[in-house]
Amino acid sequence: MNTVLIVIGVVIVVLVLMYNSLVAKKNEVENVFASIDTLLKKRYDLIPNLVATVKEYMKYESGLLEKVTELRTKALSSNISDEEKMAIDKQMSQALGSIMVAVENYPELKANENVLHLQHTLAEIEAQISAARRAYNQAVTDYNNAIEMIPTNIMANFMGYRRKQVFEIDESERKNVDMKKLFSE
Repeated sequence: MNTVLIVIGVVIVVLVLMYNSLVAKKNEVENVFASIDTLLKKRYDLIPNLVATVKEYMKYESGLLEKVTELRTKALSSNISDEEKMAIDKQMSQALGSIMVAVENYPELKANENVLHLQHTLAEIEAQISAARRAYNQAVTDYNNAIEMIPTNIMANFMGYRRKQVFEIDESERKNVDMKKLFSE
């Protein structure tokens, strides 16, 4: 009888440990994603200042500025999923990169103190977003491993946990950079 109670006790302890481990991993993913959300909010708060400062110089780039403004509006919408936020983030990164490249074509804009400060702040936020993405991907990988590996996969299935998506770059960004082309532009 004592042996049976010990075995039952050990099984219960193992189940509780698996449950707690899975909950901790799920919460870690949510916590890191919230950090990314905070950084994205900082980025989106910076965009109106950048657009307003650049707008007067870049009359010919108005379509690009409108796209950034439109993406910002979508991103700040409260009813979008995490996957949609990731997709908007990719588009925003590309659009902001295009603005920074376009700034190079306007010497008076490039020398503007406000633009220089905004570029520096944006570069800082982009670096923080990049670091947060790495942390998120690690948390998601740990979570996905836990819900797919035996024996925790049984508990995860019972709890209704599903794989989460990591931040990935577009296929076009994976190609090697053509240095010859860059120097000829």
